[in-house]
Amino acid sequence: MDLELRHLKIVRAVADAGSLTRAATALGLAQPALSTQLKRIERALGGTLFVRGREGVRPTALGALVLERARVLLPAVCELQEEAQRFARQGAQGYRLGGTHGPLLGGLVDRLAREEPGVPVTTYTSWSEKEVAGSVADGRLDFALVGVCGESAPPEPGRLAWMEIARDPVHVMLADDHPLALAARDEVELAELAAEAWTDVPGDGCFGDCFAAACVRAGFAPACVYETDTASCVHLVQVGRAVGLCRATFPATPGVVTRPLAGTPLVWRHVLGWHPAARVAARAAGVLSHARAAHAEALARAGGGSAPRATPVRAAAPSPAA
Repeated sequence: MDLELRHLKIVRAVADAGSLTRAATALGLAQPALSTQLKRIERALGGTLFVRGREGVRPTALGALVLERARVLLPAVCELQEEAQRFARQGAQGYRLGGTHGPLLGGLVDRLAREEPGVPVTTYTSWSEKEVAGSVADGRLDFALVGVCGESAPPEPGRLAWMEIARDPVHVMLADDHPLALAARDEVELAELAAEAWTDVPGDGCFGDCFAAACVRAGFAPACVYETDTASCVHLVQVGRAVGLCRATFPATPGVVTRPLAGTPLVWRHVLGWHPAARVAARAAGVLSHARAAHAEALARAGGGSAPRATPVRAAAPSPAA
């Protein structure tokens, strides 16, 4: 029998689990089937790989040698497979952009289409920054345009290169007849919103925890949080059912007024990510420049009044109400 990668995976699984029973469960095999497979592998390698005892199994000297090689070979083969798939999925031209919901993705598409007419641009959106980043890491997308809370690291930090596009102070969205919206003031204290219900969109970063911490520092805990899509968030604010958190790039919206939070208790960073080994990495500087220009344009369009406008900020799991 020739040794195969799946055999090395079995050896590694047995060593990691410490027992045939637990290894069989992890591999989705019946224990007798695993025992048979292990005997065949041992015959192919010329000796016993594990010693069985009351407390499970431990590798022999031969087993330790095989494990040492397996722990090098298996990640290398996995990396080779991912790189080959990424190479096969990439086109010679074109841009495959992924992002979370907001005006920057549309602005970036518009700028690329204007600068490079005829070059295809495709998009994919998700509420999950991790999903978008994972698609870039796996080669299904070329660039990720997402946001992160404060100084937290973007997803897939070990696989993707990230650059900051811009950072926005987090603002509050109010109904246009809300007392704080009618007041002649440039900003709102977070503590003034202690009695309000809140609304936000889902996310998988730390923003929810950071928001909850900011509220605690302001002397209260959010009593109610409606987690829903962007359109529903805006509607709940318009009808006075809740207030929302948003970025400075949110376009002017009827029935909604935005105000900065005093002291900037929360910050949202826009970031661009790509795989450094991908062919599109050579175009990352140009895409970053376009993304920064798209942010500046969105900010200019949103600032139609005396106070900046904003984009709904994404919550994290768990939500601030947790």
